[in-house]
Amino acid sequence: MVAPVMSTAIVYTEFGGPDVLTVAEIPTPTPGPGDVLVHLDAVGVNPIDHKLRSGLRPSAVITTPRRLGSDAAGTVTAVGAEVEGFRPGDAVVVFGAAGAYTTDLVVTPSSLVPRPPQVSAAAGAALGIPVGTAYQTLRSLAVGAGDTLLIHGGSGAVGQAAIQHAVLSGATVLATTSERRADRVRSLGATPLPYGPGVVDRVRELAPEGVTVAIDLAGTDEALEQSIDLVADRRRIATLVRGRDAAGLGIRAFSGGSPEPLTAQQLAWRAEAIPVTVALLAAGRFSVELGPQLPLADAAEAHRLVEAGTDGKVILLP
Repeated sequence: MVAPVMSTAIVYTEFGGPDVLTVAEIPTPTPGPGDVLVHLDAVGVNPIDHKLRSGLRPSAVITTPRRLGSDAAGTVTAVGAEVEGFRPGDAVVVFGAAGAYTTDLVVTPSSLVPRPPQVSAAAGAALGIPVGTAYQTLRSLAVGAGDTLLIHGGSGAVGQAAIQHAVLSGATVLATTSERRADRVRSLGATPLPYGPGVVDRVRELAPEGVTVAIDLAGTDEALEQSIDLVADRRRIATLVRGRDAAGLGIRAFSGGSPEPLTAQQLAWRAEAIPVTVALLAAGRFSVELGPQLPLADAAEAHRLVEAGTDGKVILLP
C-alpha cells in the first residue's frame, strides 16, 4: 500500500492563547473538478486570525481540529478537470480562502489572481483582507477627486492600503498615527497627524474647506467623536472596528463586528481589489510594508507579534 502524500497545517482544538496552535500532518488534498491545488510559499497573518483563535470573535463550537488563514501566495500544482485559466506552474495570489495556514491548499479559481514576477510571494500574501477591506470601504463611501478623507489609524495594513487607493482616486488624505510611524504614512501620500487631543483643530487648520469623509480604524470613542464633529454627512463616516455601535451613531460599518453582512456589491469590490492592487504592485505604484517572516511552525509566535502591533505584515513561510 502506497503511503499518502502528506502536507503540514496549523490547527487548534480549543479557544485560547497562541499556544493552542499546533502543527499537524494531514493528507495532501486533491482538487475536485472545479478546484485548484496550490503549494503555498507565503501566508499572511491577519488580526481576525488571532481574534478567532482566542474566541474574541465569536465562532461555532470546535468539534474537530480547526484551521486559520485566508490570504496566501504560491504555485499551482494541480487543477480539476473543469478549471480554465490556471495550470500547474502558475504563480498566484490567494485570497478569501479557508485554512491557509498550510503547505498545500485547495481553492476555487475565484480565490486566485495570477501573480506577476515583480510581485513577491510575501507581498502577494499580504493583500487579501487588508486591501479588500480598504478598497471596498472607499468604494462604498464613494471616495474620489475633490474629497478630503480623514483616516483614524493610518499606519496599519488596512490604513496603508486605504491611503494609497484614496490618493490614487484623487482624494486628499489626512491620517492619524504615532510619531514613530509618521514618515511611513507621509511616504504613502497622506498628511500624518498625531493621535490625541487637538486632532479636530489640526484637521481644520490643514483642511479649512472641511473633511468630507472619515474612516475609523482605531475604534476609540475619541476617533468616532472627532469624525462626527468634522464630517457633516454621517453616511460618509465608517467604522471598521466598532460595527455594533455604528447604527446608534448614524454612521456606517463594514464587518468589524457589524451585525449587517456585506452586500453582494461590497463583496464584489473586495474581490476586485486584489487584481487591481496586484497590477499596481507590479507597476511600482503600490507599496506593501512587510514585517517579520517566520516558518509556518512558528504560527503561535506570529500571532503574538500581530497582537503586539508589530510594524509591517507578519508572514508565515510554509
